[in-house]
Amino acid sequence: MKKKTFEAESHRGYTVLKVNAEKLDTQISPQLKAEFLVICRPPLKKLVVDLSAVKSCDSSGLSALLVAERIMRESKGEIHVVVPNPDVRNLFRITQLEKVFSLHTTLEELH
Repeated sequence: MKKKTFEAESHRGYTVLKVNAEKLDTQISPQLKAEFLVICRPPLKKLVVDLSAVKSCDSSGLSALLVAERIMRESKGEIHVVVPNPDVRNLFRITQLEKVFSLHTTLEELH
């Protein structure tokens, strides 16, 4: 059985969207944007995007994350991104998106 590319899990007060792909690129970013449009709706106030499986990310992947950030900001919500991979984390630093997103190394940091 093929593993889903995205898995959303609702908790009390927040939702975790896990990306089950090694590459967050043009192959999956349109689907991710569509997923965000479905998930990022009131009454959701906190979205956690888990990129633990992601080993590389390109501009389309960052663009998809920015869609979620905009939607959450407009609805007075917040977004957190779990980025354990040093290369992907460095991309956030280089693009200065570490100032836009609340980055975490593990999901446990949020509890």
